[in-house]
Amino acid sequence: MIWNTMMGTSILSIPWGIKQAGFTSGIILILLMGILTLYCCYRVVKSRKMIPLLDTSNWEFPDVCKYYFGSFGQWSSLLFSMVSLVGAMVVYWVLMSNFLFNTGKFIYNFVHDINVTDIVPGTNGSNKVICPSAASGHPPQNSSVMFSSGNDTGFELFEKWWNKSQTVPFYLVAILLPLLNLKSPSFFAKFNVLGTVSVVYLVLLVTVKAARLGIHLEYNWFTENAFFVPEFRIQFPQLTGVLTLAFFIHNCVITLLQNNRNQENNVRDLSIAYFLVGLTYLYVGVIIFASFPSPPLSKECIEQNFLDNFPSDDIMSFVARIFLLFQMMTVYPLLGYLARVQLLRQFFGNAYPSIFHVLILNIAIVGAGVAVAIFYPNIGGIIRYSGATCGLAFVFVYPSLIYVISQHRAGQLRWPALIIHIFIILLGLANLIAQFLL
Repeated sequence: MIWNTMMGTSILSIPWGIKQAGFTSGIILILLMGILTLYCCYRVVKSRKMIPLLDTSNWEFPDVCKYYFGSFGQWSSLLFSMVSLVGAMVVYWVLMSNFLFNTGKFIYNFVHDINVTDIVPGTNGSNKVICPSAASGHPPQNSSVMFSSGNDTGFELFEKWWNKSQTVPFYLVAILLPLLNLKSPSFFAKFNVLGTVSVVYLVLLVTVKAARLGIHLEYNWFTENAFFVPEFRIQFPQLTGVLTLAFFIHNCVITLLQNNRNQENNVRDLSIAYFLVGLTYLYVGVIIFASFPSPPLSKECIEQNFLDNFPSDDIMSFVARIFLLFQMMTVYPLLGYLARVQLLRQFFGNAYPSIFHVLILNIAIVGAGVAVAIFYPNIGGIIRYSGATCGLAFVFVYPSLIYVISQHRAGQLRWPALIIHIFIILLGLANLIAQFLL
């Protein structure tokens, strides 16, 4: 359950993050961030038990923050929790627009027997890999040339009304806004298995593509050109920002572990879940990066969503987009429900004070998603900014401070523990600052 909940859209940006960090340093950072976030998550799980003389069995982590930091802890934890939830919903909207656009384009071309080739540079053959970032100067936005079709006017009309940034993000409003206004999204929780199916299929896709493309790694310690793989790059904080959200489950881990029949196994189960998540990220990131054909393309072509490196007429990528689209359309209302419960209950004492309150909140959230899909559809940037921001509080600062304060009150605080946890807090702060500098 924890693995299924933690695995999200970040997996699509891990190969791009490795590109930004450098191959060897990218692998090391995935391992180190996995260990660090696991330890901080362990501190969250144990935080309730460090509070004496109170029944904390029904407490969530924001309740623990309120106990230690008063109203500041209560409101700041709400703020950072909303950043993580709304940030995830914005990323979902960008990706759903992307997947819906490519799915519609594939279906239209197939139905009308249109032979389309992408303008963007890429490899030749049946296992084509493309480089969208190298084609920024090529019109039109939909980036396609039609070799043969029955009706040129119909194709141009389709491209006008089926545009990735100008029209498709608005089409999603008609589907998802009504779903967000439901009082209980329990129906969509039944489709949680789609998340597991999607991730398993992505691993299969990555394995098949790598087997067909082969491994393309060339190292040079002293020079960096289009085809050599750098071991270390100064942009490595971009990967740590992505990984902070990729390993982020700290604001709901207590709730998830409450369902365990044997509570004494919580730490073991948490460790196993983090190991599996880290292994999945490592496998997908390394395999996509290593198999990306360089030459003839450059590793710089790896996109923030690695599925964009496969053309819209690629069958396996089409199936992956279908899986992910339906998964996200079922998870999106659940995220909206969590945001509604946390925000409206805090202000009005009721998660559904009226349809008017709920509608205003949902229009604001949906509007943010549409605006970002139009003007800043960069999921890697959104993930790392929101991940580093909410991670500063829930991953690095609050768990460490709560542990230090509880140990101090119990008279058990030692200098090594104090230094280690101050260092963790400084790492979180540096991680956030670096996102805006690099």
